[in-house]
Amino acid sequence: MAPSDPRQCDVAVVGAGPSGLATAIGLAQRGVRTALVTGPARGPDTRTTALMEGSVRFLDGLGLWDALAPHAAPLRDLRLIDATRRLVRAPEVLFRAAEIGLEAFGYNIENDALRGVLREAAGGLPNLTIVSASVEEAMAGADEIVLGLDDGGSIRARLAIAADGRHSRLREAAGIAVRSRAYPQVALTFTVRHTRPHEEVSTEFHSETGPFTLVPLPGLRSSIVCVVDERTAVRLLGLDPSALARELERRAGSLLGAFTLEDGRGAFPLAAEAAEHLIAPRLVLIAEAAHVMPPIGAQGLNLGLRDAAAIVALAGETVAAGGDPGAEPLLARYAGTRSRDIETRMAAVDVLNRSLLSDLLPVQGMRGLGLYLMERIGPLRRGLMRLGAGLRAA
Repeated sequence: MAPSDPRQCDVAVVGAGPSGLATAIGLAQRGVRTALVTGPARGPDTRTTALMEGSVRFLDGLGLWDALAPHAAPLRDLRLIDATRRLVRAPEVLFRAAEIGLEAFGYNIENDALRGVLREAAGGLPNLTIVSASVEEAMAGADEIVLGLDDGGSIRARLAIAADGRHSRLREAAGIAVRSRAYPQVALTFTVRHTRPHEEVSTEFHSETGPFTLVPLPGLRSSIVCVVDERTAVRLLGLDPSALARELERRAGSLLGAFTLEDGRGAFPLAAEAAEHLIAPRLVLIAEAAHVMPPIGAQGLNLGLRDAAAIVALAGETVAAGGDPGAEPLLARYAGTRSRDIETRMAAVDVLNRSLLSDLLPVQGMRGLGLYLMERIGPLRRGLMRLGAGLRAA
């Protein structure tokens, strides 16, 4: 049964990206009276997301995976290739999902398809009211938080969940500061058609400016994330489609044959951002409102979906037991549950990225040694594979 007052609820989720949508769906399915504040309309998104196994299990638990699977390509193997021209080079490493008992480490899906399935699922749920507006202000009290909307209305909730992105209005309203680190790199994103099958293998070439990653899509298609310095980014984006396709094919070592570039390309300056606190009175931060990291190792959205899974479980259990989902003990449990995972993943991505940029021989040697040990030591390799897939180490 839908809430009798659509402007009053147990939990208000602000932001209709994948993490916000999944959070709202999960809460409503658990009987929590939920409002989803969508924010401004979104345009087409030509990027893709590699949903790792942990995220797939969360979405499957929400009953969404059967609708998502036809749009996704499995990532059965992950290959790392040192394409630098430095004195010390790392060995090639191949990770196989079968080694840890998985059919695939994850599945790559186009962002528009992902959001489309989630939006459709959210639209038909009892206990979920979708509010097409943006939050302009927020005021937390002892028993509720009041969100002022740009349509002149307001929402009263016992808990607000900020899933409204890296420029979060809710985070700003709560006075939570952000630690930022800019990198001298730009991530370029493309989708290509190719003449050879990818065989469900994701390949990451490590270069002096960052990784160049080929990620399978259904059919003879792959998404590309090409991390380069700013000058190279400007040069590549200035190429016509045919010349750009040839340049991307060259960077891929013609591994997948000839490339044809599809419409749509993106350019994103690399940065790492982390909120100094994950909670404030009557408020929790998830996804990019809480953390932003470079697109390395497919950790960004997967980390956000782990945030979503955590708050859905905590708030769902609390409401089912007749408790207050915005009470301080629940907020503290959420922060304690998520802080270490976020900090560890962000540190690992930062170290990997910096090791690629460094010209220091000791740093190059340590990176090469680390990859050599991953290749040679089975328990270490399998533990890291499970963590990368978003699972607990065995």
